[in-house]
Amino acid sequence: MPPSTTTTLLSPAELSYLHTSLSLTPPVRPDGRTATQFRPLVAETDILPATNGSARICFADGTEAIVGVKAEVEKTTSRAPAQPAPNTQEEDTEMADPDASQKSPSPRGHGSKSWVEMSIEIPGYRDDDALPVFLAAMLNEGLTATGDLADKLYINARFHWRLYLDILLLSAPLSYPVPLLSLTTHLALLSTHFPRLISEGDEDPLFDDDWDAAPALYPSDAQLRPPITLLVVAVGENIVFDPSKEEIAVADTILAISVGVATEEAEGKRKGKELGEKRGDGGKLSLLGIRVVDPPARSAGAGVEDQANSATGGGKSAEKGADGEGKEEVWRPPRGGFKRRVLMKAIGMSLGEKGVGEEVLAGLEAVKVGC
Repeated sequence: MPPSTTTTLLSPAELSYLHTSLSLTPPVRPDGRTATQFRPLVAETDILPATNGSARICFADGTEAIVGVKAEVEKTTSRAPAQPAPNTQEEDTEMADPDASQKSPSPRGHGSKSWVEMSIEIPGYRDDDALPVFLAAMLNEGLTATGDLADKLYINARFHWRLYLDILLLSAPLSYPVPLLSLTTHLALLSTHFPRLISEGDEDPLFDDDWDAAPALYPSDAQLRPPITLLVVAVGENIVFDPSKEEIAVADTILAISVGVATEEAEGKRKGKELGEKRGDGGKLSLLGIRVVDPPARSAGAGVEDQANSATGGGKSAEKGADGEGKEEVWRPPRGGFKRRVLMKAIGMSLGEKGVGEEVLAGLEAVKVGC
């Protein structure tokens, strides 16, 4: 996976101090936050007038992102018809809804992930550079994992909405920008409205011109919400959420964990595949995806031993430890992968009841979303 592009000019002694403080129980973070506490932010929605939805979030460190959502009607190419469920009995018609033949079929399962298109612009990067492409793939994977968003874009058998998400990072990233971009995209989708459909069946779509009557893509009274992607670092046995650039510089492992509220049907499709705790109903969070980011500490150089340091005599031999070996460098970059129990702990903290995922979603619900 593409490495974090965070460049932190810290000496080996400072890196060692940060790694040691974050390995304590509880971890001591440079800015005084708890392990699960996010940075303060300012958020607002509906800031772009010519879009179906938009949002802006600014973190306390000055990094800021804007997301605009545009939707266009597109003709659906021929697709194979959905297979009827097995054991379907057509003879039980007396208990059926008498108006069922007049209603349009449920869009469940009719959507396609290709109907969602995402682009990310970062200052100093080309559109085809590794970082923007990787971030777009990561966020798009979480948004379309359950298929719920794609199903909302279904109009009828002949037409659908194509959704364009344009993400703009207004300043050069001071840390890995996954949380900022994900939370801003979440709010932009919450503020997205589509014109009310007044045509019926498979007719060419005809919409109401009254924008005040436009239904929301995610109604406020519905339980389903857009997924979010959390950035998590592991230092020793400790898990830290929303890391700063200094914490990323000494991380043993960096994970991007996508979580979201899944419907019962989507939950059933992933039965037996989730790594997190099992959920019995469709109103709880479920694991949608995990991505691993190469920590910059793996490419950092180790501290210089006295034996090779001309400032301390150069020719002196290194002091011997109790085992007869030379003492380790001031800073030894982490090598290798991550432990399974650390991965399971990060997933549990993200998905658990009253965990970080639910806390973040509850905080975003407090942001006023206008029409």
